[in-house]
Amino acid sequence: MAYEDQTAAAVLDRMLAESPSDIDKRQGSVTHDLLSPAAIEFMRAYTEMDVVLGLAFADTAYGEWLDRAAREYGLTRKPAVKATGSLTFSGPDGTVIPAGTVASTGGEAPVYIVTLADATISGGSVTTPAIAQVAGSEGNVGVGTVALLIGDLVGIVTVTNAVNFEGGVDAESDDSLRARYFERAARPATSGNANQYRQWALEIPGVSDAKVYPIWNGPGTVKVVLLDDDKTAPDASVVSATQAYIDPTQDGRGQGAAPIGAVVTVAGAVEVPINIALKVTLAPGATTAEVQAQIESGVRAYLKSLAFVDPLVRVTRIANVILDIPPVIDYESLTVNGGGSNVAIADGQVAVLGTVTVTT
Repeated sequence: MAYEDQTAAAVLDRMLAESPSDIDKRQGSVTHDLLSPAAIEFMRAYTEMDVVLGLAFADTAYGEWLDRAAREYGLTRKPAVKATGSLTFSGPDGTVIPAGTVASTGGEAPVYIVTLADATISGGSVTTPAIAQVAGSEGNVGVGTVALLIGDLVGIVTVTNAVNFEGGVDAESDDSLRARYFERAARPATSGNANQYRQWALEIPGVSDAKVYPIWNGPGTVKVVLLDDDKTAPDASVVSATQAYIDPTQDGRGQGAAPIGAVVTVAGAVEVPINIALKVTLAPGATTAEVQAQIESGVRAYLKSLAFVDPLVRVTRIANVILDIPPVIDYESLTVNGGGSNVAIADGQVAVLGTVTVTT
């Protein structure tokens, strides 16, 4: 940084050099001892100036300082969103499940779910809408994972979730907000051009990328295709929120962000599963399950890097992922979607990991 060379010793040397030449300035002298504490304080000031300088620019700012820089472009950090779903309670008929009843997944890191409406058990069970207690992606729990009741109903009623809880999104990261900041600077949005539709979509929590197709279905029509933070098709709730923000009526009356006359259709990218099968030779002590998990992780990261960027899933890149796994000595019979050729991903689609079958 600009002031990293301003150490206490460097500052003290300059201060001593500016002192009268006919006085004692050696270490231990009165002049040296009086100036040394001041030099240390100046060094601390320079250190803080280095920090402030980094916070003044969007490429190095973070946290609330990045928020303040982004607001100069009319951008705000996307907030965390709570996952939603429903809970099914079983027990004696007539049992009242009041709104605000809390259930949990249990475990070392439990996720708490709260009901949104009063419900009464009839016919042995009742299903009621519910929401995660804390906003964020951790609220996206799978079917059957909510099994514990918190409070007075414990022991009388059981609970489960017959559907996934979806739509939970973490607060926007610094990297994501910074990327939107520079995109807004590099891609000016005016009068409802394609850049502006993309920026509108990126303002919705849970949307990490968007492609815009003007005149996709005739004059005045616009299609916006979305990716979520994992570079896959977003949940239906994210698509709906984006549609409502840009053009809720889809009739050209301009009741959303879109200008009057534009008929906008928002959709998630169409997922194309990439199914992989191979035979591997493993190092002593390695297990098939361990290697499969590493292949899945590596291929998932590779596919994520392709989303809306590269339309070709390359077999050689998948092979590189496999060979980079330490327990894999060699492999053979690698197929991708049943063959040995690259897989082309059409416009508006996104490659996602399907099945991975590893044999030895």
